[in-house]
Amino acid sequence: METFNGLSPDEASEFAGQWLPAWTGNDPDSLVAFYAPDALYVDPAVPDGIVGHAQLRAYFATLLVRNPDWVWTHRGSMPLKDGFVNLWHASIPVATSTIEVDGLCTVQLRDGLIYRNEVYFDRSELIAALR
Repeated sequence: METFNGLSPDEASEFAGQWLPAWTGNDPDSLVAFYAPDALYVDPAVPDGIVGHAQLRAYFATLLVRNPDWVWTHRGSMPLKDGFVNLWHASIPVATSTIEVDGLCTVQLRDGLIYRNEVYFDRSELIAALR
């Protein structure tokens, strides 16, 4: 029988409490520091994913400079091999309003660093607000 090695809800909350604040502000190096050198990152804007610190840094730099004041919070989690499914909420300032978005992402860890992170959410309201 395989041993489960995912994170408990408390462990997931602790990790998310350190990682999610790095998405706010404009410091891509702080965010990249949570990822393994060979990490795979996928979100709706990069559905085929990006791999490695160089690609992550370039993508995060563009994303964070456009959204320095968005705030991501942890709403809960579900265990996942090597990590957890992170249920999150984002408050994203756009022009004169703030879009409120709920979503989820997989967070898989190796030696305390994210080696795979896949983000899923309905971005239709965000896209409409950006037009």
